[in-house]
Amino acid sequence: MKILTCGDVVGRKGRSIVMDLVPKLRSELQLDAVIINAENSAGGFGITQEIAHEFFESGVDVITTGNHAWDQKCSNNYFAKEPRLLRPVNYKLDKPGLGITKVRLHNNKTLVVINIMGKLFMPPPAPADPFFSIAAILNQYPLKQQDVDAIIIDIHAEANSEKMAFAYYVDGKVSAVVGTHTHVPTADARILPKGTAYQTDLGMCGPYDSVLGMQKDLSISRFLGTIPTPHMKPANGEPTLCGALITLDNTTGLASDITSLKIGGLLNSFYSSL
Repeated sequence: MKILTCGDVVGRKGRSIVMDLVPKLRSELQLDAVIINAENSAGGFGITQEIAHEFFESGVDVITTGNHAWDQKCSNNYFAKEPRLLRPVNYKLDKPGLGITKVRLHNNKTLVVINIMGKLFMPPPAPADPFFSIAAILNQYPLKQQDVDAIIIDIHAEANSEKMAFAYYVDGKVSAVVGTHTHVPTADARILPKGTAYQTDLGMCGPYDSVLGMQKDLSISRFLGTIPTPHMKPANGEPTLCGALITLDNTTGLASDITSLKIGGLLNSFYSSL
């Protein structure tokens, strides 16, 4: 089984490269599933029903989010009724939506996607502890049992140490753990000792001539204090698609390979076919 996971999609430019490349990548790489984090896809803040629908139409199977999940208030009802659009599972139950989805793929395999958020250095409201939360969840979704062929976790977190510790904590119990939130791709894609694929952060899908996908001058002004709390806006440069291609063993549900992808834009490409 081959699964593409893409990092935080930022603004219109991020959306455009995902919608352009996902159909091509599905065909060329013979992908079984595509997962993206799209919590910054609507002007850099949140996601709308219309944008989510466009992603699904382009070939995305599951959308994960994070602390910006509900920035677009119009999307709250959509979270409640669309099981393929996830929010962190360890948020309080008064937040709309689900943090876990189970998807039947075209190859008749069943993929479970879990969206969870870290606690260290994350803005309030603080979620429940991700370690205790995931332990209870995985008791309900044992890998290669009860019609679960693969499990992918998006951990949306600020601290690299928390992401790494979390991945080792679930090593061998899930197919892959991929980090999102920091918008910078890390060079540590690997398979952990018990067979779980891991990358600390997938990076972002958006323009890297920016500050984490946002316009540079506004970001600099915020740090200098020359403009009190400026409204951040997504940058308009050439975008890069960042993510990871994960190959799974169909017998065990564990990973046989993980390869970082960086396509287009300013970053040195890790995939040049398209």
